[in-house]
Amino acid sequence: MAVALGSELAQEKKPKRERWSDLSDIRKREAKFGLLFISPWIIGVLFFSVGPFLASFILSFTKYTIVTPPEFIGFENYHEIFTGDPLFWKSLQNTGAYVIGSVIIRIVLGFGLALLLNMKVRFLGIWRTIFYVPSVVPIVALSIVWLYILNGRFGLLNWFLGLFGIERIRWMSSPDFAMIGLLIMSTTWVGVTMVIFLAGLQGIPKDYYEAAKIDGANVFQRLFRITIPLMTPTIYLNVLINIINAFQVFTQVFIMTDGTGDPRDATRVYVLHIFDHAFQYLPPEMGYSSALAWILFMIIFVFTAIIVASSRRWVFYQN
Repeated sequence: MAVALGSELAQEKKPKRERWSDLSDIRKREAKFGLLFISPWIIGVLFFSVGPFLASFILSFTKYTIVTPPEFIGFENYHEIFTGDPLFWKSLQNTGAYVIGSVIIRIVLGFGLALLLNMKVRFLGIWRTIFYVPSVVPIVALSIVWLYILNGRFGLLNWFLGLFGIERIRWMSSPDFAMIGLLIMSTTWVGVTMVIFLAGLQGIPKDYYEAAKIDGANVFQRLFRITIPLMTPTIYLNVLINIINAFQVFTQVFIMTDGTGDPRDATRVYVLHIFDHAFQYLPPEMGYSSALAWILFMIIFVFTAIIVASSRRWVFYQN
């Protein structure tokens, strides 16, 4: 006790400037240790994210085939993309169709499943697991499974449609149905969207629904007057995530079309077009593919900026 009291008195006798300097030294020491512990992450971001990001911007203004040094050519890559590359517009069109279709499917289906799984039903945990598990299965394995499901001759989907008298559809070998097949496949990853919606639904106070029931509001009135307005922040988040992911679709298309984008380029999405110029063509066109990548970055940036700017008008937060 005497030692503790003595140390406290000594602290009180210290001038305020000395006490502040001691506190400042402690904070500096903590900051140094904090930077030391996160330095592997900082180094990784600089070398594997920021570095390649800036390098690709510089390379987009060059002619670079890996085997020869980059040659500065200005805006020729961009000029060639917009005026002399028909597959650019085709891949952009296919990607746009996939983005619109897959985002609508995941938002609507994910929201519907979340509403159902937010109810008090038997085996609720099992149902939630069943719908979410496909989202964590490796995309390569899922793509191979979907190749069998969408097979035009003996696929599971054609067998199911045959029960209703619908003729077999050549899903991945017909230009008219190939993109539809990819959109059907996109339902596999609806589990992530569903879980986010489910978290949002569970954050809505039940008092609102009880008050609405007392006032005589039916199910649809409660849905459109309470649930959807209060879920707009979650809808906003899911729309952003799904748009950004959909623009970067690649792996499943590459596997299911053997990297060709067939039939007749009906499934040639934008990232597959970038991949072809960077790794499939000889000699590789790294400068050209970098320009394509930066165009995609700007497209995603513009769409994200529009959604963020417009969110003030349709996103409502609880007080």
